[in-house]
Amino acid sequence: MVTTPHAAATEAGARILRCGGNAIEAAIAAGAVLAVVYPHFCGLGGDGLWLVSDETGKTECIMGIGQATAHAAMLPDRLPLRGPLSAAGSAGLVRSWDTALALSRAHWDGTFRLAHLLDPAIEHASEGITPSPSLMHWLRFRQAEWPDWSGFAANFGIGAQGAADTPFRQPALAESLRAIACDGPEEFYEGALARRIAAGLAGAGAPLDAADLAATIAPRDAPVGLDVAGMRLLAPPPPTQGVTTLAIMGILERLGIAGINPDDPQFYHLVAEAIKQAFLDRPHILTTPAPDLLAPQRLDAMAARIRQDDALEWPHPFQSGDTVFLAAVDARGRAVSLLQSIYFDWGSGIVAGDTGILWQNRAAAFNGLPGHPQRIQPGAWPFFTLNPGLALSGGRPALLYGTQGADGQPQTLATVLSRAIMHGMSPAAALAGPRLLLGRGFADDADTLKIESSAGEATMAGLRTRGHQLSPIAPLNPLCGQAGLIAIDTTRLRGAHDPRSDGCAIGLE
Repeated sequence: MVTTPHAAATEAGARILRCGGNAIEAAIAAGAVLAVVYPHFCGLGGDGLWLVSDETGKTECIMGIGQATAHAAMLPDRLPLRGPLSAAGSAGLVRSWDTALALSRAHWDGTFRLAHLLDPAIEHASEGITPSPSLMHWLRFRQAEWPDWSGFAANFGIGAQGAADTPFRQPALAESLRAIACDGPEEFYEGALARRIAAGLAGAGAPLDAADLAATIAPRDAPVGLDVAGMRLLAPPPPTQGVTTLAIMGILERLGIAGINPDDPQFYHLVAEAIKQAFLDRPHILTTPAPDLLAPQRLDAMAARIRQDDALEWPHPFQSGDTVFLAAVDARGRAVSLLQSIYFDWGSGIVAGDTGILWQNRAAAFNGLPGHPQRIQPGAWPFFTLNPGLALSGGRPALLYGTQGADGQPQTLATVLSRAIMHGMSPAAALAGPRLLLGRGFADDADTLKIESSAGEATMAGLRTRGHQLSPIAPLNPLCGQAGLIAIDTTRLRGAHDPRSDGCAIGLE
């Protein structure tokens, strides 16, 4: 089974599985297509963070996170959110393909060449695709800004591409994908393509250079984990916020969320309050060992601070960001949970010269204050919102999950996982249920509790009596994330992608 937020990407991954490929190979094929059809959320100029597990439950992370330029000392203390200076970090996605394929060949009997896996992406970039509603929304949403972004209009501008029903072609990106398919991931970091990328970024005023590209790594690492409701939930280690997602679920188990109807206002109240407690702890992720943050006594204390009938003020500033989640399970039960991102929608806005590659703005997540744990330094990783998830049951992969949404990722997963794990809902039902989001949104600067109106007036009235300041939003609102789930047991696979997305799951006999 494969699940992604775009049907073309899901089909690309399913095609590899039909031909006998493994979950890693299917994920690369699907992820490459997403880099073409969802360029507003991910791409070759961004990152990829993986959780991979074989059928025995041996799980590893692949940390495809771009590192800060070696010229970090020349940058201002505060980087802008867009533009060339925000492109001060390298891109880890393509390097993560190299790491993942090496693991596939060494331990998963992988046989597919990267060139074959990239074929669908090259075809979609060259021949064009019908723009998705999500793509058109984000083009229009940023239309007042992108005329000032270097190279953007020529590659993505509505005027350059024609009407919404005109095939959306990216010939320059197709050529870059062909170069990687022909010469491998090293072409992106040390070959002729790398030199064109570096020249294009330099021409736009970005500080990243060829040496920064060549120094990019995507190492393997061990996940962090927490036992919740009879399952072992796994997440990537810091600098990701994976610990935050695990802490929320640990708090909710202590609050007895399994015994509260998901339609009850108390369900939403406890989810919101657990999120607040975990976010209060999030600043410690970079300075405190993950096991200490997930220690039973620490989670006990956070759960004890929650008032059953009174809302705490939202304590955390909003961080924007956009991402795509995809997952794959192969015939032997080996599993991949993967998030790809360029940080904000459209990343830095900078296209690297004539390559068609839009560069991320993840470096804007650094904090420039002297002595701050997130101060930008050569080769450093920024704080990272991506946290794909994987749960083991009986020592074997049982659930794959993840979502788009920066600060919203742990929040979306709190409701989705509570429904799926604590209440036994199917993936489709868990994803379709109403959601909440704390803090500011793209079109709302108020630190309120956003809740989809499908939760019902009785639920919203109950939340108001508990002190929540509500901002109702439309049902199935993409503001609340675009999540995916695959549930694995011994007899079947069940999966779905968010009805808030353009995607789907495809299962094979």
